[in-house]
Amino acid sequence: MKVYPYRRLTGNVSWRVDSAQLKAEGEPWEDVESKYLSTVERVVALGPDEDRPDWTQARLRLSAGLPAKALDPSGPWQDVKLVAVLAERATNTRTTVEFAAVSEDARERTAELYVHRCDLLDRASLTVHVVATVDGVPGRVIATSDVEWFVDVIETAPSLARELEVRMVNFAAGASRLQRYKDSPWLVDTTGRIPAVRVNTDFDGLGDLMGADGGTGPEATVRELLLAQMCSEIWTAVFHSAVGDLEVEEDGTPVFPHGWQGEVLREMLPDMYADREPEQALRAVHAARTGSSATGWGELQSRIHFAASRRAGVPRTLSTTIRDLERLTQGDDA
Repeated sequence: MKVYPYRRLTGNVSWRVDSAQLKAEGEPWEDVESKYLSTVERVVALGPDEDRPDWTQARLRLSAGLPAKALDPSGPWQDVKLVAVLAERATNTRTTVEFAAVSEDARERTAELYVHRCDLLDRASLTVHVVATVDGVPGRVIATSDVEWFVDVIETAPSLARELEVRMVNFAAGASRLQRYKDSPWLVDTTGRIPAVRVNTDFDGLGDLMGADGGTGPEATVRELLLAQMCSEIWTAVFHSAVGDLEVEEDGTPVFPHGWQGEVLREMLPDMYADREPEQALRAVHAARTGSSATGWGELQSRIHFAASRRAGVPRTLSTTIRDLERLTQGDDA
């Protein structure tokens, strides 16, 4: 729970994305079909599709409603505004638009948010905040809607259920942020809404090895061990990302985050602290991160490594690999 030094607005701030339009270079605006916009999932899917143009700009039409007490002239808030914020961690994009009143009492408001395709890499979150002047200080956020929408430029179906993304990418010819890692076999990216793994196709033989399916012999043995190592690194990376920005209550107690970050912590903490409840384990991790623990951050790394290896099945895979290599060696000797 966050603590604010001023009065906050309570009550529901309802809003939604009513429609979307796309615009290709030199072409007029075209409406996005309803199948790409889900009010249930709260996702606008703008990924590549043969039914629509190769767009460069999108326009989202938003509508919202304010609680009556937000605009009470005798209340503690003045100059009340409603703003929508589109943000994506992968590109550090942040676009803001203010709603305009469309009713006499100014409670009903609408806005048009413009999105440039070049600004987004994956999936951006769209949130709405109420901003006002409080105690003479302008620009204070007095409420944030519980409703969150997502603008997805990868998927064509508006769904929140997305698996861990694994993509084969040419690092040397890819985006500038990948070029600096051109000597790495893969990269774990936790900046998006869901974790993603980029496998470097420039790494000699890696693409063929990763793409192979089934089979026996040395290649299959190496592939299984490689995948286990990759999974271990993924678990380690997503754990660090999940604990990197924990929300803390007023008394200093850390809170499990929402989404995949919370799921990762609940998966790994029992392996890290088998003798503690998840909430107690999370407090121990937070104490180690902030330096208020006697064991410290260094000791925590061993626990993270153990849990990540176990989640990825490294011990089992390594044992199987050793046995397979022994059999292969015996076969060669025969």
